[in-house]
Amino acid sequence: MTARPFLIGLTGPIGCGKSTVAGMLAELGATVIDADAVAAAATGRGEATLSSIRARFGEGIFAPDGSLERAALARVVFEDPAALRDLEAIVHPEVRRRVEAALESATQAGALVVVVEAIKLVEGGLAARCDEVWLITCRESDQRFRLTKRGMPVEEAARRMASQGADLAERLGPHATRRVDTSGTAAETLQRVEDALADALAPLLLGEGHQ
Repeated sequence: MTARPFLIGLTGPIGCGKSTVAGMLAELGATVIDADAVAAAATGRGEATLSSIRARFGEGIFAPDGSLERAALARVVFEDPAALRDLEAIVHPEVRRRVEAALESATQAGALVVVVEAIKLVEGGLAARCDEVWLITCRESDQRFRLTKRGMPVEEAARRMASQGADLAERLGPHATRRVDTSGTAAETLQRVEDALADALAPLLLGEGHQ
């Protein structure tokens, strides 16, 4: 029987460094599953989820070639909590199915540590599968700087941050095993990640195992 890998879920507000931490964990030997990339693939042209999205949101969020206009859809759901819930009800089950398949593939490949990066880790039902949930945070000023550095207009960055709610990190807190602060330099963040990983895996190294 193939041993199940240690599963770490990464979540946190937009622009707080989830992908940075995931990349560092990959460099340290972990297998990373990007649930947001999985969601993008699940809503790609020709995917079955598009028919449900079209039925709920109409043709206005689709390009002439039938592909999803993600920016148009984002504008709708960021301004309408009910619309966001409807979208998540359509997309999350398929994302979870694909993440579970990727996790099974990683298990069969002998991965020791698997990381699932997802802004909707809790809402998508993936947090319950994880041995640990890491809440990635940073200073609000760093968050805003990172979003605008990506090319996002200042007003859009402010809107995205506000749409998640200033208390998002606090609401995710009860689900988190530990917090990793990415404020400061990359070297400082790497040290925090290395320390967190060593602490998380210590029981395994001591032979205590995981369920």
